[in-house]
Amino acid sequence: MAAVSRVVLLGRHGIPRVTSSLYISKRDNSEITQANYPRGRGGRSSFSGTVATVFGAGGFVGRYIVNKLGKTGSQVIIPYRGPEYEIKKLKLCGDLGQILFFPYHLEDEESIRRVMQYSNVVISLVGRDWETKNFDFKKVHVDGARRIARIAKESGVEKFVHFSSLNVSPNPKKLVLRPSRYLISKYEGEMAVREEFPEAIIFRPADIYGFEDRFVNYFLSTIRRVRLNLLPLYKKGKETIKQPIYVGDVAEGVIQALRNPKAVGKVIDAVGPSRYYMSDLMDYMYALTRRQQYRRIGLSPAIILRSYLMEFIPYDTKLCITKLEKEFLTDTVEGDLILEDLGIQHVNTLDRIAYFCKSYLTTAHYEESLGEFAPVPKPAMADA
Repeated sequence: MAAVSRVVLLGRHGIPRVTSSLYISKRDNSEITQANYPRGRGGRSSFSGTVATVFGAGGFVGRYIVNKLGKTGSQVIIPYRGPEYEIKKLKLCGDLGQILFFPYHLEDEESIRRVMQYSNVVISLVGRDWETKNFDFKKVHVDGARRIARIAKESGVEKFVHFSSLNVSPNPKKLVLRPSRYLISKYEGEMAVREEFPEAIIFRPADIYGFEDRFVNYFLSTIRRVRLNLLPLYKKGKETIKQPIYVGDVAEGVIQALRNPKAVGKVIDAVGPSRYYMSDLMDYMYALTRRQQYRRIGLSPAIILRSYLMEFIPYDTKLCITKLEKEFLTDTVEGDLILEDLGIQHVNTLDRIAYFCKSYLTTAHYEESLGEFAPVPKPAMADA
């Protein structure tokens, strides 16, 4: 069996262990080093030379990134919290023995150090959309990000990728009850990462859509409406411009950023190719679901009160005051690079969103090919 330095194999009880940097071939007793290790043709069954630790791999974006890494022949170490059966499905993203799992805790430095001590790439996707009594925004977005970045630097990691958020600011605009604490903590997290790992690549994604997202599924959900067909938006969505991006493009952007030396130490705004007013985008999405009585309204006290109370629910919630605080801010590109600078060819935003809206059709039993419904007109771009 041939091996290469800094490659991790799964040891006893699932604990990653490092292999020797030099093996002796059993076939001809010749030395096999990194220089003559058979890497393959660059696909799933080859070795790309990348050993990546992906924090937050079980989340929406993390699963796509792990899949992209596995397709390129990278070895991926996945730290996880909670039941292991929720994360084991990611084993299929890579070849046999290339996807490894290890339990960790965000406040346990020893467990963090063990999962990245043999890695040359670390990707931090850890984040929360709402606060809990155990993990508030500061513990996750600031203290946790700083801890991971510091240990990565101490472990000799070559490239570090940190996920922040678009529109981060130390003093974001107040739209509902208070300035977004989410965006403030994300900004402070960026500063913490820069202090600990100056060469870090920081991604600022806009609203990301795809399967199991929190954009299409969020705005089309029943709980987001005050009544069956009434959708409350800040000033009816006429003053908010959004630039949503497909999750596959974000994942591909991470892969290209790891390969591109120009991305080192830069802030990358992961935004879609087109900008739309939220009012037009919501009208388009609801028209695709064929809701005849759909109507936009302004933010009502009922939706604000409901979102505030739902922050105290101790499990995942689609609606909370924290989300309302940031969802009506216009997307602003202020980073050093965008995904087009990395060679990313974006998918068509409206066509892809239309695909994800199909599960919300109110008349799904009708055949579209029969022409019983008029085609839904596409909204004009905000900058057109």
